[in-house]
Amino acid sequence: MFGFRKFKRFIKPGKGGIKKRDDPSNSRSTIGVSYMESLENQVLGKDMENNLNQLKTILDRCSDVIYREFVFAQNEQIKLALIYTDGLADKGQVSDQIMRALALEVPMAVPGRIISKAQALEFIKERGLCIHQIKETNKLGEVVHAILSGDTVLLVDGHDTAIINGARGWESRPITDPEAEPTVRGSRESFVESIRVNTSLLRRKIKNPNLKIESFQIGRLSTTDVAIAYLEGVANPAIIKEVKTRIERIKIDAILETGYIEELIEDEPWSPFPTVNHTEKPDRVAAMLLEGRVAVFVDGTPFVLTVPSLLVEFLHASEDYYERFIFTSAVRVIRYLAAFASLILPSLYIAIVSYHHELLPTALLLSVAAQRERVPYPAFFEVFSMELVFEVLREAGIRLPRPIGQAISIVGALVLGDSAVRAGFVAEATIIVVAFTGISSFTFHYSASISFRLLRFFLMILSGTLGLFGLTAGVSAICIHLCSLRSFGVPYLSPVVPTAYSDLKDVVLRAPWWAMLTNPRSIIGYNKKREAYGLKPTPPEDGK
Repeated sequence: MFGFRKFKRFIKPGKGGIKKRDDPSNSRSTIGVSYMESLENQVLGKDMENNLNQLKTILDRCSDVIYREFVFAQNEQIKLALIYTDGLADKGQVSDQIMRALALEVPMAVPGRIISKAQALEFIKERGLCIHQIKETNKLGEVVHAILSGDTVLLVDGHDTAIINGARGWESRPITDPEAEPTVRGSRESFVESIRVNTSLLRRKIKNPNLKIESFQIGRLSTTDVAIAYLEGVANPAIIKEVKTRIERIKIDAILETGYIEELIEDEPWSPFPTVNHTEKPDRVAAMLLEGRVAVFVDGTPFVLTVPSLLVEFLHASEDYYERFIFTSAVRVIRYLAAFASLILPSLYIAIVSYHHELLPTALLLSVAAQRERVPYPAFFEVFSMELVFEVLREAGIRLPRPIGQAISIVGALVLGDSAVRAGFVAEATIIVVAFTGISSFTFHYSASISFRLLRFFLMILSGTLGLFGLTAGVSAICIHLCSLRSFGVPYLSPVVPTAYSDLKDVVLRAPWWAMLTNPRSIIGYNKKREAYGLKPTPPEDGK
């Protein structure tokens, strides 16, 4: 029998077996990183054949990389080579604006002139290429990165410089309605997986030269394109510097989604509350930039991070600023009450039913007692188990295909709830409390609802053991924790704690636009004054 001791000898380093993952000499864990880093120090030579052989060695067994060798139209002694990745480069631009221009159309542009080998590179840059963007480099690492990023690389024989042509043109998802943040009124655009499409959507919202977009590349293996956007003169320079510092500090093999960066730059990684916001709506990002925030874009995901983040913004919606302020204020009050109910309602029910019957009116107490007479379990077990069932149904509805997921969620909730009551496992009041709690958690941002769902179980345990005293202690601990949180140095509960009276006009109730004279997030941004005085609409005077 293959025992544990034999297995330990089998994986022991240096004995011919499998090496441990944390062994520094394990080539499987380090070869990709060290090899890519070594390319940064290598440069191209003047021999095009040698450069091609180097690239073919580096990109060995990459069947999607295309190598096209041809001659220059003005001088057949000049050899050219075009390298690009099939599926990432636009074949129309490669064929018409690069190859056709260099192989056929150059003689028509300069009749009777023969370009020498020494003049070829400069002539191709100035008059040969019909492409919108070019870049020169002699570094082998930049050439490989350009090829794998969708650009085309042109090598000219006799020159140690490559021309990188911006001819990216892969298939991408069209701009559609936002899936995670649907709206009734407002923009129906959502970000997509292309970082340049996303930054262009932001440019369409804010046509100002002070909108700065700075690019980075993160991931030693993935070399993912990352960009930060901010409004110069509006965003706090200290916050901008801190964002850059935290992003540049990231040393990881790959970045595949903004969630990677979120966990690596947030202030309090052990806090259940999110200190970095994310959204897929360009208008929401534009509004946050106008308040002084910084946005983080990652290529390959439609979700954009915004920092600093405040608790109140998770209870707001983009529609709050598109509807009239009276309706918006009323809806916000309902949303705040629903958020409060989603956090403490199950715990409050457990505490009252288990320990504090005197808080219920006599008629309601008799009704609840009659329902619970045939239930063999305590209230804590009832609510806790039904909350778990509700979370399972929610997760199943998300993971299954949409048509099936919706049916499973609705049918599962109805069948399980009705069957549990009929079987005497839970009381009818418990089903009502759990259902209302679940519905309430859907009224605000998904990230905050996850935090409230986790803390709900924590409060239920306290209420089940200590009653209202435990619930009060738990809520107090949550409030103390919230007061201590910071997001890139900004208090998480501002403008409530610390209180900024001028910013309270956009917390629970929203002031009308004609009264929003100053930035409602003055603790974040520098643009204190946002509009002129006297914008309140008035009816025309008689006779005019």
